[in-house]
Formats: sequence, C-alpha cells, structure tokens
Amino acid sequence: MLGALSVAPLTGYQVRETIRDVLGHFWSESFGQIYPALARLEAEGLIGREGGDRTGSSTFSLTPAGLERLRERLGEPVVPQAPRNGLMLRLFFGRQLGPERCRELVVEAGDRARASLATFAAIRAEIAGEAEHAADAPYWLITVSAGEHSAQAMVAWADEALAALDALGGSARGGPRRWER
Repeated sequence: MLGALSVAPLTGYQVRETIRDVLGHFWSESFGQIYPALARLEAEGLIGREGGDRTGSSTFSLTPAGLERLRERLGEPVVPQAPRNGLMLRLFFGRQLGPERCRELVVEAGDRARASLATFAAIRAEIAGEAEHAADAPYWLITVSAGEHSAQAMVAWADEALAALDALGGSARGGPRRWER
C-alpha cells in the first residue's frame, strides 16, 4: 500500500483497484485487509488522510516517514517463496486424469498466457502514453517485460506439452510410476 501511495494519493477504493489491476500481475493482497491496513498506517504516521471522514471517501497520501519506511522495506532481501502450482500438480499426476483432461488443462493455460500477452501489450502502450509517470515508466516496463517473458515461456511450454500429450495417444494410463520408492 505504501508503494501504491508513493505514485499518487489514492482513496481506499483506488488502492484496491491499483493492487488488483496494476500490481496484480505479480503481487496479490487480501482486499479485506486494505481498510484496516490503511487505518494502521495512518495511526503509525506513515500515511495522511485528506477529505471525507472515517467512513467517507478519504484520499490517502504518503508521509515522509511513510516514504522512508517504504524504502526500508524495498531494500530488504527478497525471501523466496515455495512454489505452489496447481496445474503442475495435476499434470504430475496426469495419468490419473488421462491425456484428454490434461490436454484441456494445458490448452487453458496456454490461452491464459496468450491473453496475458495481450494485456501486457495494452499495459505497455498505456505506460508509454503517461507523461506524468515518465520517471517511473522504465521501472514499470521492467515488470511488464518479466510478465511478457513468463507468458511467452508458458505459451512455448504449452505447445510442447500438447505435442507430448498428443504423442501419448491411448497408452497414457499404463506404465510404471518411476517417482515411487
């Protein structure tokens, strides 16, 4: 939230929309925590509130202390997260699903990746047209590029996986379970 408010003052609703629409390509937050977190950040003096009242549509902005805290947090080491990929879990046990259902899952993943590529192209164009955020644009484009590369890799993988599933034909349900000890 501090990061979103470092770009521009926002209402609580705009913070939610920014997290969902802009940062949501690589970061997620629980939307039920936004208003309690804004209240906590305000109590800590990290953000200020203008207009509205405690129940109205106030605009929140970053204070100097909030900017300092944001810079501290961004400077902390990145903690790797253990992966959780439901698609890969299903495909790993794909023999139980069968090649047709696995194929459907891979096609869906490829379609989502292609849709993401279109979304990233639109985001790239939008960033290019925003003169007021020109100083942020190179950094934002780095994240767009990462999303594009991930989506391109997913499209390439989906094509490869579909070819492998097609090669299985009807013999996919049998065979040894090599991972079993």
